[in-house]
Amino acid sequence: MHSEEYIEGAKKTEPSDTRYEDAFNRLGHINTMRLLHAGMGVSTEAGEFLDALKKYVFYGKPVDEVNLKEEIGDLFWYCAIACDVLGVNFESIMERNIDKLRARYPNNFTEDSAQNRDLATERKILEG
Repeated sequence: MHSEEYIEGAKKTEPSDTRYEDAFNRLGHINTMRLLHAGMGVSTEAGEFLDALKKYVFYGKPVDEVNLKEEIGDLFWYCAIACDVLGVNFESIMERNIDKLRARYPNNFTEDSAQNRDLATERKILEG
């Protein structure tokens, strides 16, 4: 599946605009609400992913790989909604992210490179 297909599929399962009506009336822009929904969803699903790891590390429960994969899928769904609002696809986001990381870590990860970043160069890459 390509990202455009995934994004279109995600949009079909997104809540209808009427669910955003009250907030839209306050904020005046439906895409603001869609981005807020996506951001809150990413945070929630990341928390669920982390909670599954917490149960493994601190409570001795087995790693639930099925659940971890489900949470990654849920994260993708919220990211797809954000990509739709921003008019981008996963491939372009992934490509720019790797380009940024290559600039930050030209050979491999180092703590020095992580702490002494060239933010201007990274921004230039991200702006494309």
